[in-house]
Amino acid sequence: MNNERDTGTKDKIKGKFEQAKGAVKEGFGAATGDRSTEVEGKAERLKGNVREGYGDVKSELNRDIDNDRK
Repeated sequence: MNNERDTGTKDKIKGKFEQAKGAVKEGFGAATGDRSTEVEGKAERLKGNVREGYGDVKSELNRDIDNDRK
């Protein structure tokens, strides 16, 4: 395995961004009565939660791999 392996940090950051973007979209949809935009925002927020969790798992696996090598 090379030293440039993906640690999961990028997925965590992208996940947080998607969560924030989804929350804004959801709030805008609720404020304007646009149910479609509100639902899109909820879905985007959920996608961000999943992506952040995926990044957490990748980070944990990399820590375990590093600990096994010591």
